[in-house]
Amino acid sequence: MKKVVFLLLPVLLFVSCASENKDPQYAGEFIYLADAAVLKGEDFIYGVTVDKKMHELADKVAPIKKEEYDMIPVVVKGKLNKKKEGEEGWDEILTITEIVEVGTTPSQPDVKIEDNDN
Repeated sequence: MKKVVFLLLPVLLFVSCASENKDPQYAGEFIYLADAAVLKGEDFIYGVTVDKKMHELADKVAPIKKEEYDMIPVVVKGKLNKKKEGEEGWDEILTITEIVEVGTTPSQPDVKIEDNDN
């Protein structure tokens, strides 16, 4: 009986470790302003849950930003949920579970508005 337990133990450990943090990975541009955070990818825009992990990401991108509205490329893992009925905001909300990578330079803006009042 003990031999069976010792043979099953490594298998159980392997299965339990393999199932840890299987959250999908999302790559996009992150911005956090006041009390709202957004992750914008090539074909999605998600609101981001403002929590401890989001603040950790905001702290990591802050020194990289050159202007207030700069978006920083990031790769994160997380859980995607629909917004609750009757709530305002984005239709889909991403709760970050892991920060995989943070870019080193701000993304290039799609449109840049220049002030020509000189």
